[in-house]
Amino acid sequence: MAISASMVKDLREKTGAGMMDCKKALEATNGEEEAAVAWLREKGLAKAAKKAGRATSEGLIGSHVSENGKVAVLVEVKCETDFVAKNDKFQDFVVQLAKQVAKQNPATLAEMEYQGGQSATDALSTLISVLGENMQLGRFARLERQAEGGFGLYVHANGKIGVLVEFACPDAVASKPGFQDSARDVAMQVAAVSPICVSSDQVPADLLAKEKEIYKNMAMEEGKPEAIAEKVVIGRIQKYYKDVCLLEQPFIKEDKKSVGAMLKEAGKALGGEIKVNRFVRMALGEDATAEQE
Repeated sequence: MAISASMVKDLREKTGAGMMDCKKALEATNGEEEAAVAWLREKGLAKAAKKAGRATSEGLIGSHVSENGKVAVLVEVKCETDFVAKNDKFQDFVVQLAKQVAKQNPATLAEMEYQGGQSATDALSTLISVLGENMQLGRFARLERQAEGGFGLYVHANGKIGVLVEFACPDAVASKPGFQDSARDVAMQVAAVSPICVSSDQVPADLLAKEKEIYKNMAMEEGKPEAIAEKVVIGRIQKYYKDVCLLEQPFIKEDKKSVGAMLKEAGKALGGEIKVNRFVRMALGEDATAEQE
């Protein structure tokens, strides 16, 4: 009998198996749902549904930079245990997923083609049945350069924090070995200190206004006259910029200079100005990815 899309959908919802696996099961059992469920169980492909409610607090942030250096990607895949996060099959899945995001520029991970016509969701369901615990596709970030420059990439050793930084500079500068050293240092800075924006002019106006109000109220509570309180606010805002703005933060490897000063020195040594366009910081399990440009 003909296998309809609704039959495949119903079986998928019941078993948690991949779309293609559900279609094969229905074809093999002449469209009989209960027999198809048994077929999937026999093949070990219906396990995913039983595990779907289990917590996924572990996982991995994967990364990829395209061969032409114009596209960079971070992806998040979650699992239940650190043991599986360190599994070669799981790690290979994350790497391949990042490569496909770079290549395809999908709207979502769920329906993106993974390999051989199989969706990422179906590929993940298969992996769940192989490794035996719940997994989830998380977020992804894809940066594509439109001009000369390069990327800085850093993934923390435990794979739970990943950072991409996009730089604008002459290609001749980006091609030099010293550029990658500086670019990785900046990405490591973002991972360690978690700035909210590149420079002080990018701090959201509402956030800045709130900080100023807090600092002014603090100064007034300390008994300072309003005119003096206004001056105190200016000083405290400058300190605030050093906390939250990447270029104004003390450089983690040499805190007597700012990240901006470090990049100026690097650009001078490499023969061209290096600017930070934007960055993405992704930490496993966070609700949102911070991206600035």
